[in-house]
Amino acid sequence: MASNHFIAKRMFSDIAEMDNNVPLVKLAKLDKASETSVFSSVYGLMQRESVCREGLGCVLITDAYDKSKPLLRPKRTRLRNNKPFPYGNNGKKDTIFNNVDYKKLEQALSNAFSDYETQKTRTVLVAYKNEIIAESYIEGFSAETPILGWSMTKSVLATLYGILEHEGKIKMDYRPFADDIRMKNTKIGITLNHLLRMQSGLAWEEDYTKISDVTKMLFLDADMTRAQAVKQPVAAPTEIWNYSSGTSNLLSGILRDQFPTHQAYLDYPYTQLIDKIGMHSMLLETDMEGNFVGSSYGWANTRDWAKFGLLYLNKGLWNGERIFSESWIDYITEPTAHSDGVYGAHFWLNSGGKFPDVPKDMYSANGYQGQYVFVIPSKDLVVVRTGLAEDPEFDVNVFLKEICAAIE
Repeated sequence: MASNHFIAKRMFSDIAEMDNNVPLVKLAKLDKASETSVFSSVYGLMQRESVCREGLGCVLITDAYDKSKPLLRPKRTRLRNNKPFPYGNNGKKDTIFNNVDYKKLEQALSNAFSDYETQKTRTVLVAYKNEIIAESYIEGFSAETPILGWSMTKSVLATLYGILEHEGKIKMDYRPFADDIRMKNTKIGITLNHLLRMQSGLAWEEDYTKISDVTKMLFLDADMTRAQAVKQPVAAPTEIWNYSSGTSNLLSGILRDQFPTHQAYLDYPYTQLIDKIGMHSMLLETDMEGNFVGSSYGWANTRDWAKFGLLYLNKGLWNGERIFSESWIDYITEPTAHSDGVYGAHFWLNSGGKFPDVPKDMYSANGYQGQYVFVIPSKDLVVVRTGLAEDPEFDVNVFLKEICAAIE
């Protein structure tokens, strides 16, 4: 409620009716709001407050949180040029591609927005060869409206490791627990690679329908980077694949350890990725201890989510500058053992043919309720879709099949 209101500038009534109209969450009612906070409770019990902080987003706080404490904020910069999308923010080109069937493309987008009660699509953007060839938005949303990416944020977090690796500052065989004597040798073999592939073997329950590891972390923890770190192994690294938002936030904490100061950690995603490629609408929210909630809380408008996809389509090269190495693409798209070919390294894959009518080289950043950034290298395509329903209610296979069919 707080983030949608203060970051996306949306009305409380609209947020309650649309975004929060889901099981359990809809039991919470807005009690009151101030210029920086929102208060909510369930049946009038256990009132909680979410406070918003400039540059850091909103956070659900506990009684121990000191709202008067001065906070560090990321230093932001802005590209100033007259270039159109994607290398600037001065509109978009009106190129007509002879091999694009625009009627088919228009129909594909129309189909994605039909039957809103089931599909619940909000925005769609199709970029071909670095240019927007189609985009559409429901009423109340525009190209400037920030969208919560949920777990698409995991892919953004992973990218920071790709950049660090390209800079020669870290390797994927780095063992974050190796020097921790409290681990008693139970975790010392876990590497960054294992964490990025969700195959560390550490215990974790990712269940949003009850009190579980993930809900306790997101609703109670002041430091979300510790929730996964304190878990014990249930298997050796690589033996199992277990999707874990706790792992992503552990990675956010490990990322913080790579910098000499908290300020340097806060600045890094923006200076080396987000603001560098002009994703100026993007905001990564932090927990009470100032850690990026890399599992879930990244915001950006639809065009900026598309820029993220185009960075990958261009294999890490952005307007002549290399952001991460080309080999990083091979790394994140290599299928992870025991994932049935659907997961790489903090990216989802189609290498196993989950979507039979979509090219197998497609990979994507996925988020709760159907937030998607699809990258399809064989078609020179990036497709962004945001909404409130995911596959199968929103049929990804048909959606991408129809778009691909419009490109000869």
